[in-house]
Amino acid sequence: MKNNSLMAISPLDGRYADKVKPLRELFSEYGLIKFRVMVEIRWLQMLAEYAKMPELPELNRETKNILNIIIDEFSEKDAERIKQIEFDINHDVKAVEYFIKERVQDHARLKKMSEFIHFGCTSEDINNLAYGLMLQSARQQCILPALDKLLNQMKSMAHEYADLAMLSRTHGQPATPTTVGKEIANFCVRLQRQSDQLRAAPILGKMNGATGNYNAHVIAYAQTDWQQLSKEFVNKLGLTWNSHTTQIEPHDYLAEIFSIMARINTILISFNRDVWGYISLNYFQQRSVDKEVGSSTMPHKVNPIDFENAEGNLGLANALFEHMAAKLPISRWQRDLSDSTVLRNIGVAMAYSLLAFQSTGRGLEKITPNPTVLAADLDQHWEILAEPIQMVMRRYGIEHPYEKLKAFTRGKTMNKKLLQQFIETLELPAEVKNQLYHLTPHNYLGLAAKLAKRI
Repeated sequence: MKNNSLMAISPLDGRYADKVKPLRELFSEYGLIKFRVMVEIRWLQMLAEYAKMPELPELNRETKNILNIIIDEFSEKDAERIKQIEFDINHDVKAVEYFIKERVQDHARLKKMSEFIHFGCTSEDINNLAYGLMLQSARQQCILPALDKLLNQMKSMAHEYADLAMLSRTHGQPATPTTVGKEIANFCVRLQRQSDQLRAAPILGKMNGATGNYNAHVIAYAQTDWQQLSKEFVNKLGLTWNSHTTQIEPHDYLAEIFSIMARINTILISFNRDVWGYISLNYFQQRSVDKEVGSSTMPHKVNPIDFENAEGNLGLANALFEHMAAKLPISRWQRDLSDSTVLRNIGVAMAYSLLAFQSTGRGLEKITPNPTVLAADLDQHWEILAEPIQMVMRRYGIEHPYEKLKAFTRGKTMNKKLLQQFIETLELPAEVKNQLYHLTPHNYLGLAAKLAKRI
């Protein structure tokens, strides 16, 4: 059963393989190897163009094309060859260097330049940039587009249901009304803020040798401005240069990005739980799919499985993000290898997040508000109007308004008639009483609709 998804240990490579496919090319072993090859070749090209090394002639059009083809046409077969080399020498990054040397050995000009492949580099010069490029690609191509799609879906619902009144529940108890759209809008604003931070978060990189001091570089070519060359190289890759490191880029930026991702996921956990709760109250109706089975024994059921699936996957992602954010910035002295296996799980955390974004969106596509239930619930809780009545009493100087409404409403079943009888007893201007007479749980909404439409 080789390559059969039924035999996959991780559900990301089994049950959910198709849903996270866009991340596979980026965060798989193949993806890591491909980005390593790219960094090695781009560094060679940078040296040939800018380093002013007499022994390293500039690349002509033909040699540039040959090197670019190695990157552009990199295949699984190429990755397998690198793994074969790694098996023989037991070093993954050195295997990439040897692979590139193999690929250029039939070209006299490039063969002569081959000892400048991996020049001045430690493995972490290659690895940190490869991971940075992997994360950058995932953010731009997968994570932000999926989050934007979900946000747009939520914003559309916030606008559509901006005026649809709904009973609030604070501490689980009936409270001042809101609208369906306003409650969705609250989450939109929170998610948008974190999304903006994720989009703007810099991805750092370094290219400075074995302990970050350019030691070997300066000995070999003292006249070269290695710091400037390193900065230009990292920036040319689309990353932000880190000027001070040990052997490894210290991963603080990774902790920052993972913390943002964890906050996004935490907000979505809260959103999914709220929607789940509203479905259980029948505030939302779920659209049934003909062939889907809700329960193995109860035929009537349509379960909110997409929101439950999202919540579970968000929790898994956050467990990884929180560990990575806490662990990765810590390294013993100038280098230890404890970050290596952790870094290989970045794609796992991203994939569980992507799954959750998709599940949440899929769940939202299946639900619509139930105006009948929403209206009936509001009709059963006229006591919530005690708040505005006592505020008006305060304005007009009536003594002990809170206490009077507390004594009148607490523990009792209120209705329109009882409240109007209470209002009738108050010494208020006629127009104010008239305003209160027309107040209902359905129209006591403040600025909720405007706030929902504003996003």
